[in-house]
Amino acid sequence: MSMTWDDVGTAEVLLGFSPTPAVRRGAREEPALARIALIAVAFAFLTLFLFVPLVAVFTEALRKGWSAYITAILEPDAWSAIKLTLLAAAIAVPLNLVFGVAAAWAIAKFEFRGKSVLITLIDLPFSVSPVIAGLIYVLIFGLQGWMGHWLSDHDIRIVFAVPGIVLATIFVTFPFVARELIPLMEAQGNEEEEAAVVLGANGWQVFRRVTLPNIKWGLLYGVILCNARAMGEFGAVSVVSGHVRGQTNTMPLHVEILYNEYNFAAAFAVASLLALLALVTLVLKTLVEWQVNRQLKGNENEH
Repeated sequence: MSMTWDDVGTAEVLLGFSPTPAVRRGAREEPALARIALIAVAFAFLTLFLFVPLVAVFTEALRKGWSAYITAILEPDAWSAIKLTLLAAAIAVPLNLVFGVAAAWAIAKFEFRGKSVLITLIDLPFSVSPVIAGLIYVLIFGLQGWMGHWLSDHDIRIVFAVPGIVLATIFVTFPFVARELIPLMEAQGNEEEEAAVVLGANGWQVFRRVTLPNIKWGLLYGVILCNARAMGEFGAVSVVSGHVRGQTNTMPLHVEILYNEYNFAAAFAVASLLALLALVTLVLKTLVEWQVNRQLKGNENEH
């Protein structure tokens, strides 16, 4: 059971004890040595597990010079992996954007039977291993799967082809947009939408002129995270891709193949692109958070 400072003040009155402001302020502050130790531990952890690996990736990628680095990236199989990764993300992210907005709108703005079930299904990819998710598609769409013979008879390939990679990417990334928007839309409430309806706005006008401006930063935040996961996904895509070089290998899979072939310079060169993606994602995430905090402070000042 937690105690707030209001509870502490009440207890002080009841007990006849009233410490000085300096004492109360000191009770909420850590000693200087403790603060320094905690900060040092945090920086040591970040250095060991974040900065050192990041520096190692770029060091190994450029070990043989810029010429070898560019050659490794523009090599046909690597370029095919880059294009396939971009294609999968370009399909998965917009679909998850539409699904996430629709799901968040339904869950946050309406009460209906099965709402808790829908929330549980949205969270499912967080609790299921990506490898298991890929295996599910193999069991359904593979040659020996439930729909395998029908797909084979109609010359439709899903597993070990681009459609399977896209489906696996969609599965592992679809919670991100919805999970960012649901708490935001619940916190905002329905008052503005109800007022717009009273004034004669239809559903589309309410969404476009009221709801969307209120959720734009949370929506962008979810899209950034969704895109980063889509491009970096390994487990589910590895199961359904078949590892066909130059055809069904995404960037993470191509890095694994190059590393297993002891082509370390090329492997780290492609891996550095994923590292750059992570850095860009981090910068965009920070900018969005800064903009959201700025907007919140502006709203507080207005009130």
